[in-house]
Formats: sequence, C-alpha cells, structure tokens
Amino acid sequence: MPHPLQPELEQLTQRVAELQGFELCGIQLLTHMNPITLQVHIRHTNGSDVNLDDCAGFSGVLGEALEESQQLIEAYVLEISSPGIGEQLSCDRDFQTFRGFPVDVTHRDRENVEHRLEGLLHERNEDALQINIRGRIKSIPRDQVIKVRLTTPGQ
Repeated sequence: MPHPLQPELEQLTQRVAELQGFELCGIQLLTHMNPITLQVHIRHTNGSDVNLDDCAGFSGVLGEALEESQQLIEAYVLEISSPGIGEQLSCDRDFQTFRGFPVDVTHRDRENVEHRLEGLLHERNEDALQINIRGRIKSIPRDQVIKVRLTTPGQ
C-alpha cells in the first residue's frame, strides 16, 4: 500500500523532472527508514541513462522544490538514481526495449478483481498494454494495469 503522500510527491517530482529534461521512471517513499527516504529514478528524455553529475544536479533542484512544497515536513533523505535494468517495467523506454520478452502482468478488471496474465510483451501505447498469449493479442487498458515484470520462460 503506497504512502498517502506518494501521489502528490510523484506529481511534483514529475513536473520538476520534465523541466530539467528528465523522464521520471518511478519514486518510492520508504517510511520504515529513519529518517524516511525518498528514492527517485530518472532517465534523460532521449532515453539515455543519467550519470552522477545528473543525479547530483537533479537532487538539488528537486530538494528545493520539496522544501517549497512542504509536503515532507520531517527529516528525509533524497536518493536520485538511474532505474537500471530491473525486473519491473515502468518507463516507456522499458516497454520499447523489452518488446517480445516474456512478461507477467498483474491487472484489475472492471469489477476491481485482480488477475495475472503471462505472455510476450507486444506493445504499450497511450491507451493499453498488449501482450501476446500463445499467438493471440490481449489488450488491457493502461488504467487497469497494476504492474508488468519480466519473467524467465517457463518460470
């Protein structure tokens, strides 16, 4: 269950990232840490990975924006990094890079029931995620997708 502040923090971070020429790949608020930790994963909008200087520069700009917003009033640690290659797909670049790879998709249907599907990643566009399940393309509305992760065939 995400922290109640996470959506607001994500919106703020998204705005700051876009202004700085970065794509936000995800944030995570770790409230079990002391002080709490806000982890932010970014890439350049052209798809290239960030370096240490990019992370340091973005940390300063985002830190100022967080202070101004006063969304985090207690002490916190801000960690900025590249998402690297992970199991879970999140950025548009991930979905382009791993087209044709086996994925496990968790989604909710219109009745709010959670389902899992396995297949080959076909495409993700503005409206839907498409996976190939034994030669048939299944389309899932993006707003119903909970997570998409890479799998190993036969896993």
